[in-house]
Amino acid sequence: MRNLAEKWPAAPDWTTATLNKDGLGVRTLGGLIQLLVSGDLTAWSQASGLAGEGVGAGAVASGDKYMVRIARDRVLAVGERPFPIAAGWHEAGFAVSVMDAGLHVFEIEGPGLASLVARGTALDPGQASRSASILFAGVNVLFYRFGNPNRGRLHVDRGFAPYLWEWLEKSAAL
Repeated sequence: MRNLAEKWPAAPDWTTATLNKDGLGVRTLGGLIQLLVSGDLTAWSQASGLAGEGVGAGAVASGDKYMVRIARDRVLAVGERPFPIAAGWHEAGFAVSVMDAGLHVFEIEGPGLASLVARGTALDPGQASRSASILFAGVNVLFYRFGNPNRGRLHVDRGFAPYLWEWLEKSAAL
């Protein structure tokens, strides 16, 4: 039987892989807690202590725990420490699914971030939207800025991470 994996490049070692060129750097972020929350987001906010709607594409998130808006009734809660809420259905009207192993996170930083975003998507890099869910380089991602306007994070389905890495390697800005 043919080994179809031979036609694809090997995935990099995510613990050490970095890209740096023209003042723009890309690295993988490991160790983040990622919870997909669906349902009554007001009840989720009360239970978790995280207030607000969550950041959308282009908006700036900050802190050691924050929310990324996906849809009207769905957010990705991201944190450096575990959340005090268990996975599963909650009687208050929301469900929590652990996404740590399902989503790969890239952090891109530098003054060329807006240019890279403009090449990867139709999103206006100077505008924020309510949802962080966008099509970037042909794949669905969650995109937002973190800490400052020149640092962005992309959450992508883990299976698409090697493709997106290859796209970033071949991007004109890197």
